Amino acid sequence: MTKTMISARIPKKLDERLEAIASSERRSKSFVVEEALQLYSEREEWMIARAEASQRQAEEKGEWYSHEAVMDYLNSLGTAHPKPRPKADILRAKTKQ
Repeated sequence: MTKTMISARIPKKLDERLEAIASSERRSKSFVVEEALQLYSEREEWMIARAEASQRQAEEKGEWYSHEAVMDYLNSLGTAHPKPRPKADILRAKTKQ
């Protein structure tokens, strides 16, 4: 596999944390950074794909959720009485197929 060199300025504390992780795993800092970037990239690609799919679905159905409704629901998760998933509270004309 061909590899590319990159450079980045990071805070000293983060460098120390990377050094400690690499040392405890008996790996290089480059290995740890590459693994972290791989995991980050996978997560971001997944989130972008989900956001795009949600956008398409909302446009097709014409049903949207307000920020307030979503945040109210999310803030209730992990509490003794989580709220049910919100229902679409913004209705717009459906997009033409």
